[in-house]
Amino acid sequence: MSYSRREFLMGCSAAIAAMATAKVSQMVFANPRTAQAAPTNEIFVLVFLRGGCDGLTLLAPYSDPIYRMEREGLALPTSGDYRPIEIAPQNDTYGSSSLFGLNHTMGGLADLYRGGHLAMVHACGLTDDTRSHFDAMDYMERGTPGQKNTGSGWITRHLQTIGSTDAMLPVVAAGSAVPASLLNYNGAVAMRSPREFGLTSNWRYNRAEEDWQMLQAIDAFYPGSSNTPLDRAGKRTLETIEAIRERNPGNYVPEGSAAYPNGSFGDSLKTVAQTAKLDMGLQVATIDFGGWDTHENQAGNDGRGYLPDRLGTLSQGLSAFFEDMNRFHNRLTVVVMSEFGRRLGRNASNGTDHGHGNVMMVLGGSHVRGGKLYGNWPGLADLDKGQDLKITTDYRVVLSELLTRRLGNGNLGTIFPGMTPGEFTPLGILNGAETPINWTDTAALQLQAEPQQQGEHTLFLPLMSKC
Repeated sequence: MSYSRREFLMGCSAAIAAMATAKVSQMVFANPRTAQAAPTNEIFVLVFLRGGCDGLTLLAPYSDPIYRMEREGLALPTSGDYRPIEIAPQNDTYGSSSLFGLNHTMGGLADLYRGGHLAMVHACGLTDDTRSHFDAMDYMERGTPGQKNTGSGWITRHLQTIGSTDAMLPVVAAGSAVPASLLNYNGAVAMRSPREFGLTSNWRYNRAEEDWQMLQAIDAFYPGSSNTPLDRAGKRTLETIEAIRERNPGNYVPEGSAAYPNGSFGDSLKTVAQTAKLDMGLQVATIDFGGWDTHENQAGNDGRGYLPDRLGTLSQGLSAFFEDMNRFHNRLTVVVMSEFGRRLGRNASNGTDHGHGNVMMVLGGSHVRGGKLYGNWPGLADLDKGQDLKITTDYRVVLSELLTRRLGNGNLGTIFPGMTPGEFTPLGILNGAETPINWTDTAALQLQAEPQQQGEHTLFLPLMSKC
């Protein structure tokens, strides 16, 4: 088979750009000039529940008379097979006005809570008053409440301040896209599974028998000897594909009795677990789990229905992932969050509308002080705007404790610009040595000093347009 020079160049560019559904501009690693902290061997997994998960169904104050009156038929039953799984808050601020319980479908997470591996923070979230999905997600993922023009995500700034790494796959977004928390980070790879990581193209170079021929040809284009960002990125991409293939990631078989749920969430969790086990230096993984915007038909009067089923999938997935990752427990921290909670009151469509305060969850090994509800419970008598659970814990406090106690990064002024020392009081969720905190926004100072460096690593997609 013969190809014209133009066909070959177009195929090369398209194939590189489509690798593993990753964006090629994401394959250049962090600028070492920004390094101020040392990488650790920790694995951080962020699960984002997109759509605004109803924290008052996930973790319900189910015996509170205000909850029962406002929720009407959506209030979880207090008896029978579908009543909540009662848990002990171990926190005096939650008082004696109500019993608290996880949804009846969340037995796996209830076991992890009672086993000390799961901690939860209620009345937590984004302190900005927006009830817009897009604004709230933007603010949270960029780490700058009230500001959407920040040019990078909060995880990006964390990774940039710890510098580049020699790892092949340090940052993975499980799925087809990189989330805004990794905005402008050039080392993130979006992929659905390691076994699919390879060359794909809308052009003619997409048949398995031609795959290695294409790799060899593209390898000649990017020898790595010129030491330009473009050359280094292409070479690193090809080396990563080869390293994964050498490890032969076939159909994934979880360890132990881990049983992942069917569907995209279970698949994403398996992708992260398999990537970690390839021993290619995984540091950060992100997972998106959508379908939480429950304006209508949230659940039935007996406590069953759409939202309880979704919570069951969340619980089953996280429980299976934690069991599957058994040998990584001392290095693994999983954080689960959503852009906001739902209103206390039931709407006319048997659902709940966009609210405010919500639940964050932290899951891990012995370094997680689980079996406790953290933060201050504000109660339901005094609501935000008269209808929503108030926020008493800024979500950035939970993430800052993760950064300073597990990820070895105290550059909070850079990672969460605008956050002040008075806004960060660790909750005590995590064990670990306290990293000294730097409240200076070093990224802003660097941009002032080196404005010519902005955008220097956006490389491959412009190349495609020239072919």
